[in-house]
Amino acid sequence: MVPSPASTLDLSVVVPLYNEEESLPHLVEQLLQALRPTGERFELVLVNDGSSDRTAEVLERLSREVPELVGVLLRKNYGQTAAMAAGFDEAQGDVIVSLDGDLQNDPADIPLLLSTLREGYDLVSGWRHQRQDAALQRKLPSKIANRLIGRVTGVRLHDYGCSLKAYRREVLSDMRLYGELHRFLPALAFIEGARITEVKVNHRARQYGTSKYGIDRTFRVLMDLLTVWFMKRFLTRPMYVFGFGGLVAIAGSLIASTYLLVIKLMGADIGNRPLLTLAVVLGLAGIQLFCFGLLAELLIRTYHESQDRPIYRIRETLR
Repeated sequence: MVPSPASTLDLSVVVPLYNEEESLPHLVEQLLQALRPTGERFELVLVNDGSSDRTAEVLERLSREVPELVGVLLRKNYGQTAAMAAGFDEAQGDVIVSLDGDLQNDPADIPLLLSTLREGYDLVSGWRHQRQDAALQRKLPSKIANRLIGRVTGVRLHDYGCSLKAYRREVLSDMRLYGELHRFLPALAFIEGARITEVKVNHRARQYGTSKYGIDRTFRVLMDLLTVWFMKRFLTRPMYVFGFGGLVAIAGSLIASTYLLVIKLMGADIGNRPLLTLAVVLGLAGIQLFCFGLLAELLIRTYHESQDRPIYRIRETLR
């Protein structure tokens, strides 16, 4: 996300859209009803993620009618994370709020998120405490996932999957999104030192269209969870995990090899012993892991230095 040098907007609302032609006019109307009375200087950044229905046409029409609306049309369907990243890059507000385009999130909750954010937080996450979804297909897997993500990342929230969130602009400026990482934004922000809280928000049953989530999403989320765990623990010191594993494997190989050498000198036949194979495998694996650690250290340095990206974040400077 490219920070705005001099933002003239208080708020940007980012909404990814995929096949939401029926809900889109109602969404814009509800957003305007919720935000215009607040006095906030705001914009609505609506991102069409390569929809196959008439979402793009509806968005183009609304952009001509609503002065606060900014329409972003992606060339094809890239997925929710990419659509959100495009919206974040386009947003100009000092505070950025994200929500889904299917009307299940309530735009009337946005002022609550803003007031909570301005109490001193960097990120406020919505909690759908009375979620209007199927219990077995959606609510139970989500509950399990939330607990797992909380244990792995150390950021314990009731509802990671709620797209209704408010961010300070500088928090998003520090992050790059890939895969399904949009649901891990609180954990990524926590890695950057953000202050995070959550508030209860309304959740409504889907009125138009069908859910875009399938079982394959679960496996993608698990893979991204491993990525976030690694970033949290070893982002600036990958040698600690690869190098340590390599040293352990090499040490195991040396111990096994020494034992085999001793009994060989004592006259025993070691050619058919499985321990010999294990010693060789451990030695090769240890050398490879250690080399991976060195390469990862070089990559991390390239990552930080090429982007002029510091390894620390300053909240404020007192003079």
